[in-house]
Amino acid sequence: MRIVLVGPPGAGKGTQAVRLAEKLRVPHISTGDLFRANISQQTELGKLAKSYIDAGNLVPDEVTIAMVKDRIEQPDAVGGFLLDGFPRNVQQAEALDQLLETKGIKLDAVLVLEVPEDEVVKRIAGRRICRNDSSHVFHVTYSPPKKEGVCDICGGELYQREDDSEETVRTRLEVYHTQTEPIIAYYKAQGLVVTISSLGPVDKITQRALKALKRDDA
Repeated sequence: MRIVLVGPPGAGKGTQAVRLAEKLRVPHISTGDLFRANISQQTELGKLAKSYIDAGNLVPDEVTIAMVKDRIEQPDAVGGFLLDGFPRNVQQAEALDQLLETKGIKLDAVLVLEVPEDEVVKRIAGRRICRNDSSHVFHVTYSPPKKEGVCDICGGELYQREDDSEETVRTRLEVYHTQTEPIIAYYKAQGLVVTISSLGPVDKITQRALKALKRDDA
């Protein structure tokens, strides 16, 4: 299957993308991972992207699209893929359609994860990260540490990242509504959109997604 995953920040896209890709036996293609891989491997696209990032500018759509094109042409993506973080706007969605058309293939579905805005703010603003190890993540409501402000695993100080503040989260949501949400209408016109709730236990959301994709036997 060839799937695009869409949802606001805090909807659990990263978690569900990994789980769904494994269940559907397709590679999970995250634009964040693509940027990091190209930059660390110093590919021509990576060098180009880094030049924009270092200058404090957004990486142009054409560079992002070129990275995606290169990735979906890899052997493991021939039978399908799950795109996470791309397309981010209608222009990128149109470019993806054109790219797939040149290969004689199409998307099978655009899976939209829905979550109320207040829940997004609660999820992200409540996160606390360990200063010693950023993989140690807690939440003031859903997975609080035994001792406030202290990592259960290593005893490190827990802190809230700047981009996890409520004000920043609401700004990110506004960007999502303005730039990314319009792609849902774009894909609805093609009959590709399936929407599920991203509330509840992680396993239940995965099962919901597989059922929506008509792959609940996966």
